[in-house]
Amino acid sequence: MKGMLTYEGYFGSVHYNDHDQIFYGKLEFIHALVSYEGTDVKSLRRSFEEAVDDYLKLCQQTKRVPEKPFKGSFNIRLNSDLHHQLYEKATKKGMTLNGFIKSVLEKVVAETRRA
Repeated sequence: MKGMLTYEGYFGSVHYNDHDQIFYGKLEFIHALVSYEGTDVKSLRRSFEEAVDDYLKLCQQTKRVPEKPFKGSFNIRLNSDLHHQLYEKATKKGMTLNGFIKSVLEKVVAETRRA
């Protein structure tokens, strides 16, 4: 992702505080608050990777399953008319609503990549 650090499947934000002259961030797309900071790009990267490693180690020690960003499910809110129309289209194609919406989204993503 553009403008983010990535390591071991985790994503980290990057911000700069001019007053303190530090870079800082946190792991994104999970509920746990895991933050890091550094005085330059190299130290920020190192701190980010250490934060991910520490988070995974803590989860292992406490026998908790680490949260994963983008676990593959999300809720979407639609008006009832659109919901009904999507259901009808899916049924006509012999698909579940979930399968139909997934296929539509995959098509849009593939088209966007070609553009």
